[in-house]
Amino acid sequence: MLELRNITAGYGPHTVLRDVNLVVPDNAVVALLGPNGAGKTTLLRVASGLLRPSAGQILVDGVDATGWAPHRLSGAGVCHVPEGRGIFRALSVKDNIRLQAKDTSTLDPIAAVAGAFPRLGERLAQRAGTMSGGEQQMLALARSYVAGPSTVLLDEVSMGLAPKIIDEIFEYLHKLAAQGAALLLVEQYVARALELADFVYILNKGRIQFVGEAHELGEEQILASYLGV
Repeated sequence: MLELRNITAGYGPHTVLRDVNLVVPDNAVVALLGPNGAGKTTLLRVASGLLRPSAGQILVDGVDATGWAPHRLSGAGVCHVPEGRGIFRALSVKDNIRLQAKDTSTLDPIAAVAGAFPRLGERLAQRAGTMSGGEQQMLALARSYVAGPSTVLLDEVSMGLAPKIIDEIFEYLHKLAAQGAALLLVEQYVARALELADFVYILNKGRIQFVGEAHELGEEQILASYLGV
């Protein structure tokens, strides 16, 4: 379980998150929704150790992980798939997969990724930066498959992609959740996120405005939150 408790964080003198509490239970999908500038990406950066909070705690399976470096949180099972792909563009697809794989895993990472994303299996020798945007996003998502994480943080993984690719991405996310990984999903396509989610948090102006199960969230609440009223 990943828990953020009373988190306040920002950049320099600018506070972005204010007293935020969020829990990602084991084997659950949590959608984090809200308008642009609400602080969603900042929250994921705090959760993965890329940004240290000025107040509050990060707990992984009940252990206080506040202040841990990103690689230590990754070793504890927290996998962050950032907005904007997050791959090594100059390396081949195969080398990207090898770097993402967990050293202690008995899984063949190349075969596993090729099975999950057949397109990548056809491009193993290709330089990652020369692939299409959708293929690069698949490669970024491959980390969540071969690194053996318990919790995956996903930041706008559908952004800028064609509808057909988005369908493939969400099909993969459904499979990932079915395999037992907990997901914290920031997503611009609200309806798609709610189809996948067990729980929903709405963040606006750095504060949580709604917490509940996905089926409890109505269109009026979504509209009000996104309009800031």
